[in-house]
Amino acid sequence: MTTWRRASARYRRSGMPGHTFIFGLADGRVIDGSVGGNSARWLNHSCQPNCEAIEDGRGRVFIETLRDVMPGDELFIAYGLTTDEVITPGLVADFACRCGKRRCTGSMLALASE
Repeated sequence: MTTWRRASARYRRSGMPGHTFIFGLADGRVIDGSVGGNSARWLNHSCQPNCEAIEDGRGRVFIETLRDVMPGDELFIAYGLTTDEVITPGLVADFACRCGKRRCTGSMLALASE
């Protein structure tokens, strides 16, 4: 675990816009999956996910399915990314959603109403 400041600095240095492996915890700390993370860091985003990330209150995050999945099915979560940056067309493009679902929001960023 680390702080948002440290994780954000790693992210900026990575030069990989649109690729983040950070889970924010309720207590303000973060799990940075880009450093020693497990295979959950490879879960992709979907606007209609079949999984969700659940924090256990002790700094651990579990991935739980929202419905039955079959062997070989890809697992998806809704990223719900947030940022303190000004939302520019470039930032929106960096976090564009390409899930292809019928009700796709077009973005991996959290909606303002969430």
